Amino acid sequence: MLRIIFFLFILSSTYLGYGQALTSTLRGTVTDLDTGQPLPTASVQLLNTRYGTQTTPEGTFRFDQLPVGRYTLVVSFLGYQPFILPELLLESGKEQVLSVQLTPQSTQLPEATVSTTRPVAVNSVQAITTEQTLRYAATYLDPARVATSFPGVAAANDQANGLVIRGNSPNGMQWRLEGVEIVNPNHLSNAGTFSDRPTQTGGGVNILSTQLLGTSYFLSGAFPAEYGNALSGVLDMKLRPGNNEKTEFTAQAGLIGLDLAAEGPLSKNSKASYLINYRYSFTGLLGALGVTFGGEDIRFQDLSFNLHLPTAKAGTFTVFGLGGYSSNVFNAERDTSLWVNQKDSYDILYKNRMGAAGATHSVSLGRHASLRTVLVASGLRSRREGYLLAPSDLAQRNLVEEDEVEKSRLSLSSTLTQRLGEAHRLKAGVFLTYQKDRLLSGGLSRVEGTLTGVIVQPYASWQWQLAPRLSSDVGLHYLHYTFNNTQSVEPRASLRWQTTPRQAVSFSYGLHSQLQLPQVYLTHGYIVGTPHNRALAPTRAHHLVLGYQYTWPSGSSLKLEGYLQSYFKVPVAPMDGTFSVLNLIETSFYHNLTNVGTGRNYGLEFTYQKYLTDFYYLLVSGSLYDATYVGSDGQRRSTRFNGNHTLTFTGGKEFKTNRQGTWGLNGRLLWFGGFRDTPIDAAASQTEQRTIYRTEQAFTLKMKDYFRPDLRIYWKKNKSTYNRTLSLDLQNVSNTQNEAFSYYDTYQRRVVPTYQLGLIPVLSYRWEF
Repeated sequence: MLRIIFFLFILSSTYLGYGQALTSTLRGTVTDLDTGQPLPTASVQLLNTRYGTQTTPEGTFRFDQLPVGRYTLVVSFLGYQPFILPELLLESGKEQVLSVQLTPQSTQLPEATVSTTRPVAVNSVQAITTEQTLRYAATYLDPARVATSFPGVAAANDQANGLVIRGNSPNGMQWRLEGVEIVNPNHLSNAGTFSDRPTQTGGGVNILSTQLLGTSYFLSGAFPAEYGNALSGVLDMKLRPGNNEKTEFTAQAGLIGLDLAAEGPLSKNSKASYLINYRYSFTGLLGALGVTFGGEDIRFQDLSFNLHLPTAKAGTFTVFGLGGYSSNVFNAERDTSLWVNQKDSYDILYKNRMGAAGATHSVSLGRHASLRTVLVASGLRSRREGYLLAPSDLAQRNLVEEDEVEKSRLSLSSTLTQRLGEAHRLKAGVFLTYQKDRLLSGGLSRVEGTLTGVIVQPYASWQWQLAPRLSSDVGLHYLHYTFNNTQSVEPRASLRWQTTPRQAVSFSYGLHSQLQLPQVYLTHGYIVGTPHNRALAPTRAHHLVLGYQYTWPSGSSLKLEGYLQSYFKVPVAPMDGTFSVLNLIETSFYHNLTNVGTGRNYGLEFTYQKYLTDFYYLLVSGSLYDATYVGSDGQRRSTRFNGNHTLTFTGGKEFKTNRQGTWGLNGRLLWFGGFRDTPIDAAASQTEQRTIYRTEQAFTLKMKDYFRPDLRIYWKKNKSTYNRTLSLDLQNVSNTQNEAFSYYDTYQRRVVPTYQLGLIPVLSYRWEF
């Protein structure tokens, strides 16, 4: 009945809004990137339109009554690099509020070299906008899934958002929120894993809703000095402030869940604002009705908020938080004649809780400096229990699998940015992180214990404009872990040469390190009485990247990058010559380890990108790479993630209708080289009643290539006071069976292959007002 009433309401409002001129508001501020000072009289133009203005003495600008549609924003100011923002979407019922930060520039370069705000790195960096996350096919509104459209990036398993970056384990990636490392911010962190245990970096759905995100940044190598404790990649999520003048709402319903968001001013007399979002999974609603997916009852919910609190003289404060709960329950059929595999004889319960809360403070220290401080506390707890049922007595349940992970972080970061004349810029800061890990992993390779320590990471970088077309960035990062008093000194450097107005060549280098996984530090070893692995040093790697970029007058670009990553001090096992932590995801083990292993990844990547102009967009990327490692036996082998190639096509076109409607057709094609697997000894597995690998043949099997076409069709409609979007995502339209892994099934008494997700339709409706 409620659905009928809602439908009639929408239908009636369609007729009431017909014939009205549909407009929206675009407003924002323009400030200096380094100091946060407002820039008055800056030029603000909407490209290829008659709309333009200048900023006020407070650095603000405003366009009222703009026709809804897509625009390209251009902001310029004397002595600063112009700012171009493509793919700017204006819709009725929703204001666009922008914060534009301009980069000082000693010499004005030709307009063809203009780009957006100074990138966080010279090479191997991609911006991810909220609008892209909403437009790209089959992203589940998750920025990490958007990243699989970038070169050299593949999903470890399409049930989750764990990322294989340039042939590295997903564990090498780091999640950041407002520039500070946090614990794994994902629901269902055991999704798509080999052992059904939780991972350190992946999960089924990001807990932080897209409704709160601004532009985030994804880095895949040779990180600047401010990034540490990561080897393969960084996803740095940024929060956006709420609307500080008008109260707005967003409601969304789909297979992912029911989202409700609200934003607006905290009071009429201040510029402070709030933004809050609550989400409850659609699968949870079905679960309450007794509907399961493959016998699994999957549920999650989350709440996130951001308070933006500017002051007149003390700078700007923000207070933010997020929290989520997820569960996955599998109850075995009590009719044993329905059992077809090993899992069918288990009751499995998985629960995950994650939360984070923090505050930021940004203040201008005059015309040449600024200070930013961030304090974030984050933590998670995951527990999994596996009960084996006795076929002769189903009332008898034996707890045979037990895993529990607790992780907490309290991080303080402070960064000083100082401009030293027109050509020099100094950035220095420190990260102080108190970290505690508690781990319990039952089974044959039992791991149990607690780790407590402080991670100290000071850094500094110096940017120097050597010439009008030549810039450099030299930095140093230091990491110290008090738990075992290990440390790493890491130089960083980059150089960019704008050879012509349309071409640039760049080079980046960095020495990087990452602490070991908790299960690596806490394993007891195979020989009774031997010491743990608590003294292991961080794994380290040299990253080198050489880049070339060509930009056409239309704004489309081609980027080529060649890279080399040389790993050393990799923990390997003297008693198992093929073992290396470079191949780990979530599993535990029983080896004593030493830091004598190495690894080597190298490759060539390309990216062609055309932003959404003239009603279509295109992003084509690919890579050829090789990822190998050397264990204690001295032999070089392919890593588990050595797929050798990636190729992605992401594109779409919009079609305008004559009634303020827009149809969108978006596609994405993912073609990744198959990962590696180790042969299984079926006879030994039968004897041991568990999967036994032929470790002497580690990763000699190459799985079939991963192939997945995705489709997204949407219909947007603007009305005088609201807009709405009806969309259908089809993940894996071809229903291709992509291999995941194989295991020995004790019920079927044979080696059984498992596959990733088939065709997944996701219907959703979004309403902004």
